[in-house]
Amino acid sequence: MRRGRRLALDVGDVRIGVASSDPDGLLATPVETVPGRDAAAALRRLTDLVAEYEPLEVVVGLPRSLNGGEGPAAAKVRAVAERVARKITPTPVRLVDERMTTVTAARSMRESGVSAKKGRSRVDQAAAVVILQNALETERTSGAAPGECVEVVV
Repeated sequence: MRRGRRLALDVGDVRIGVASSDPDGLLATPVETVPGRDAAAALRRLTDLVAEYEPLEVVVGLPRSLNGGEGPAAAKVRAVAERVARKITPTPVRLVDERMTTVTAARSMRESGVSAKKGRSRVDQAAAVVILQNALETERTSGAAPGECVEVVV
């Protein structure tokens, strides 16, 4: 397991959930929800978070269909990941499978008594936590960095 903090992003149409890990890669915790409607403002905030947390890498959840295919949502996330990667280079950005993470996060929050209305912005952070925990577990078990690296074209 590589040592270093990671950030994770759950990119949605309206919000971007952000989570962080500890430097040992054991535990993911929620950071904040970044408003996503203004793409330029969101990119500035994400860049600021990378500067603040100094992560080893940024992990972005890639929404795939249950059969593993990619649709319009995945294309949007890939575009966001590429913009983030260009802005924060040389910090790598990795895309990881995020199937069912929002569903898992929402169910977990409901079970803990958080109402849907109150939990709307927090579910994005919770989904980012699930994405990051899955990525950390994948690296722990495989010994390799999770997902695919986003190539920065200069």
